[in-house]
Amino acid sequence: MSFFICSDCGYGSGSFIGKCPDCSAWNTMKRHAAPGSDAKGKKGAEKKKEAVAAAELTSLSNIKTTTKNRLGTGLFEFDRVLGGGFISGGVVLLTGEPGIGKSTLLLQSLKSMNVLYASGEESAEQVSDRAKRLGIPLGQVKFTSETQTESIVETIKQHKDDIDIVVIDSIQTIYSKDVTGMAGSVSQLKECAMQLVALAKSIHVPMVIVGHVTKEGDVAGPKTLEHLVDCVLLFEGDKVSMHRVLRANKNRFGSTDEVGIFAMHETGLAEVTNPTAFIEGDKPTPGRAIVGVSEGKRPLYFEIQTLTVPTTLPVPRRVVKGVDYNKVQLLLAVIRKHLHLQMDAHDIYVNVVGGIDIKSPAADLGIVASLVSSMKNISLPKKSVFLGEVGLLGEVRDVFFQDNIIKEAKRLSLTKVISPQNTKHVRELLAHIKSA
Repeated sequence: MSFFICSDCGYGSGSFIGKCPDCSAWNTMKRHAAPGSDAKGKKGAEKKKEAVAAAELTSLSNIKTTTKNRLGTGLFEFDRVLGGGFISGGVVLLTGEPGIGKSTLLLQSLKSMNVLYASGEESAEQVSDRAKRLGIPLGQVKFTSETQTESIVETIKQHKDDIDIVVIDSIQTIYSKDVTGMAGSVSQLKECAMQLVALAKSIHVPMVIVGHVTKEGDVAGPKTLEHLVDCVLLFEGDKVSMHRVLRANKNRFGSTDEVGIFAMHETGLAEVTNPTAFIEGDKPTPGRAIVGVSEGKRPLYFEIQTLTVPTTLPVPRRVVKGVDYNKVQLLLAVIRKHLHLQMDAHDIYVNVVGGIDIKSPAADLGIVASLVSSMKNISLPKKSVFLGEVGLLGEVRDVFFQDNIIKEAKRLSLTKVISPQNTKHVRELLAHIKSA
């Protein structure tokens, strides 16, 4: 017996198919002999059973922890997200939109380390020019443009005593000679990632792998890629805005709640420590609200802007950027039900200033306040901040780290705080808005 496997995505079939049903590639189904049978499909001779040695067991009490000896980057915002720095043998997958600044972030964070930099996307001249512009010591970076995984692995083994960290830029541009299919295919990504992860664990050298993202913002490639690595970082932001945010979607050696904030300048990325960096000006304007959220143990404040205008279309437009679209739809239903405001005949636009995505439910109350403010054309109270999760019944619920957000807001002169402490239901928002 035999079966057929797609060389690009690994899809299996009992019969030959010209076009792979999974990845839609043509003529990629290759014949493979089934285990225990020859190439013609006849049953092969039964192989003699080989003796298998039992696995060696080790008590966890005898295992030394690796989280104490971290390799710091020198960038506090980067180390905050990693959990304190790189772990010996840890593999980090860094993803983000093209041109967002991933390579710049890496070069700046590794400027005090001896780096082996393998790039299949940029030439040595491009990396060197960027390093000079950022003021990175060129002698500490060993560069190779090799794209064959086996060759990269051997190079790392030869120089393992001279390097502190390895950078692969990017996983979609390298390939393995043992796997058919073009670089970036599912089978190639799996094989290359497995080889690199196994190498990092065996020689105890931290490794950063740069990955691409899809149109939806997810990590490109199979989900296996995210399972293999120890940490998955997402570098996000609007390319026309100066602010960038680093988040951890997965971290085996730290928290996934922390974020790092950077500002892009001509000289590179600068760390942002001001929690109100995303707020531009303090002039009260209808449709403008300041929300307080917690990222890990860090209070941050964002500016939400909304615009409601009578529509000329049969179906009103809903344009949302920076917050979840379905969340805005839910809050519009709450406004219609409990505040008796009909927005069905209005186009609605919601935006978070700075090109940042807010994932915390603590922004719910601020979104509602901003929508009502725009609808009634009334500015919200000056120096006010909103925080609280809004339920389907119109109730305003407490949020994580609420007391610290309120305390930090008052320290930053945001004197009027509208929170679950003084607003138990969205109906009470109208009193705060009218008091402006």
